[in-house]
Amino acid sequence: MEIFGVPLPAMLSQLLLGLVNGSFYAVLSLGLAVIFGLLNVINFAHGALFMLGAVLAWLGLELLGLGYWWMLLLAPLSVGAFGVLIERLLLQWIYELDPLYGLLLTLGVAMLIEGLLRAQYGVSGLPYSPPEQLSGAVDLGFMVLPVYRAWVVGASLAACLATWFLIERTPLGAYLRAGTENPRLVEAFGINVPLMVTLTYGAGVALAAFAGVLAAPVMQVSPLMGQNLIIVVFAVVVIGGMGSILGSIVTGLGLGVIEGLTRVYYPEASATVVFFIMVIVLLLRPAGLFGRSR
Repeated sequence: MEIFGVPLPAMLSQLLLGLVNGSFYAVLSLGLAVIFGLLNVINFAHGALFMLGAVLAWLGLELLGLGYWWMLLLAPLSVGAFGVLIERLLLQWIYELDPLYGLLLTLGVAMLIEGLLRAQYGVSGLPYSPPEQLSGAVDLGFMVLPVYRAWVVGASLAACLATWFLIERTPLGAYLRAGTENPRLVEAFGINVPLMVTLTYGAGVALAAFAGVLAAPVMQVSPLMGQNLIIVVFAVVVIGGMGSILGSIVTGLGLGVIEGLTRVYYPEASATVVFFIMVIVLLLRPAGLFGRSR
């Protein structure tokens, strides 16, 4: 069976690959949206912290013998704690300044992290196998579905929906949003706003590390693995709307699928289709598909 001249198995394989990439886009852009929406910081270190999550997963296995499931918990916690240090030592001093200062500062942090790991491990990829429980594939008749790729999509959706629910549907999320608008009023209710801001940044970068651990068996672990991905993720955030939680999730998944379809019908454009869509969206709706004009 063919769809517009493309065999069905090939079409579905590319759609699955696009959905896996879209899952990474969604989780990473969600972390960026949380940090920008609540802290007004353009976190250019996000790609490096995504990479750090993958490297920690590899180190946990190689040095400590800790498998995938342990590192799926420990790597985000470790990177989140590192994010707390970044926020306390660096970012807290620039909140009143133009967001460009945050971009430049986090870009410097990203270059420092990548440079240190590149000097230690080089740029060649480090192999990381999926856990035994998620290895292999399932024959669905019309396509062969790799179990690990299906897990990546499911785990990413669960993380995205849990984050959206926490911020949009719980009292904690209401305090977070109110703290960005009127911190003095929120402090009058006994809420420690600086601590809340610090933990928000830590949680945002922990999402990046979570995506890094998920990506480790799909991509080869490398100090440079976050560089190209983060540019696409920033485009996703712009298209969805800066600071929009729902926009990041929907746009990340949707653009991953569009990228997969483009790879089927016009492979030469697959690397640029996201940026083409970004240009169109900015021309028609500068605030993004789900964003609101400030």
